[in-house]
Amino acid sequence: MTSGARFWAILLAASLAPATVFAWGATGHEYVSGIAAETLPDEVPAFVRTPAAIDTIAVFGRELDRSKGAGMTHDSERDPGHFVNLSDDGMVAGVFPLETAPLTREAYDTALRAKGFTQYKVGYLPLAIVDGWQQLAKDFAYWRAASIGARNAAIAADRAWFDQDRRRREALTLRDLGIWSHYPGDASQPLHVSVHFDGWGPFPNPHGYTTRRGTHAHFEGAFVRANVRRTAVLDAIPAYRACICTIQDRARMVILESHREVVPFYELEKAGAFSDGNATGIAFAIARLAAGAAAARDMIVDAWRASETMGVGYPMISVREIEGGKRILTRDDFGRD
Repeated sequence: MTSGARFWAILLAASLAPATVFAWGATGHEYVSGIAAETLPDEVPAFVRTPAAIDTIAVFGRELDRSKGAGMTHDSERDPGHFVNLSDDGMVAGVFPLETAPLTREAYDTALRAKGFTQYKVGYLPLAIVDGWQQLAKDFAYWRAASIGARNAAIAADRAWFDQDRRRREALTLRDLGIWSHYPGDASQPLHVSVHFDGWGPFPNPHGYTTRRGTHAHFEGAFVRANVRRTAVLDAIPAYRACICTIQDRARMVILESHREVVPFYELEKAGAFSDGNATGIAFAIARLAAGAAAARDMIVDAWRASETMGVGYPMISVREIEGGKRILTRDDFGRD
């Protein structure tokens, strides 16, 4: 296929993108988010790892799908964060490699528009993962600081205020973490990282892969709900995978790993593997859900570790200085006008 023909095929596929895109159904997203929290190591604060917190994170993990339909402005801005249309060579809509994708949505969209696409048609899942992760790391940084302030602030009124702020931060962190965890879940679903998002689409198809609309929804929804048990996903989750890299690199690795499963998905679909009770199809779904849970878990650990190096308050104060006792916080450090 020539580059010109590939361009027009991708452009046509983008124009056919569904207005509403889900990745995993409620069952799959609860598995991914809940298992990610359940398998966190002890170094992550206990408030994230309690049974109640795990249940909350699991349900919040599907909130980004539950909120769809809120209105045109809401949906048109947020829905494209659930996917990214990579061509078969791993290029974002055939425009640039995922590895060199711009780091802000403005720059990302500008680069796409120069080639006739937009972030809204192509999707901006990599940036959604990074954005939410950075917020999570900031939440953890404020929790660290508030915890120290609750113990070490010079006056009782400030200690009481920091203790309340710590509690508020815990509630906010569970909310931010749970909702953000939806995105690593999306990234683990191969059809959310490919131009072949719901059937093979308007591309050369020498292997005769299905072009049926609804393939996407059946796999991630009805098939998972009927055939995949949570315990099977939990048993399949790998150990924490260290990555001496940026969050951008970590997100790209997860997406590209999932992208490599697009052709295997269509091979399995062609063989009838996604019919109820098919062991091969079930194993594929379990592996992808476990990959999503592991990715979310690993990124949460990374966010906790990164929070130690961040700053909080205004003007910014180093968390390391606070935890090392070099700076005794006052309430004004978090609330000065």
